[in-house]
Amino acid sequence: MKIKFLLLFLFIISFVNSQDKKTIYNPTDDAQKKIDSCIVEAKKEKKFILLQIGGNWCIWCIRFHKLTQDNYDIRNSLMNNFIVYHLNYSKENKNEAILAKLGFPQRFGFPVFVILNENGVRIHTQQSDFLEDNNSGYDLKKVEKFLFNWSPKALDPNTYN
Repeated sequence: MKIKFLLLFLFIISFVNSQDKKTIYNPTDDAQKKIDSCIVEAKKEKKFILLQIGGNWCIWCIRFHKLTQDNYDIRNSLMNNFIVYHLNYSKENKNEAILAKLGFPQRFGFPVFVILNENGVRIHTQQSDFLEDNNSGYDLKKVEKFLFNWSPKALDPNTYN
């Protein structure tokens, strides 16, 4: 009886853990094709592109994604200003050619955020640890400030006339 209970318990635990695993990054993506598609969409919608570079193995990548889904203000800021693409970096696909074109942002660790303008030109690379709150999560004010400061409106000269 104890063995059956133990097996049932282990099955339930493994099922719960497998359901909690987030798949945000797709190692099989043709990342350049996806970025090109983002550029077309960004031009049409007058937005910038936010590349969140990392992998499904990265707890901080998952935490940032969760924040962007759960926090109303941050989610709206992203939706109103950016086309978001989760660029994979993992043992299955490091996307090295793209990262080389982007100035090797992986040197900052993961996740790392790269902002492209509507033409696909890199305008900023953001190290994520500057957005953290004492290693417990992300600081909402810092994330909001980062998103605002690199939004199309913030870089539009007409904003300051």
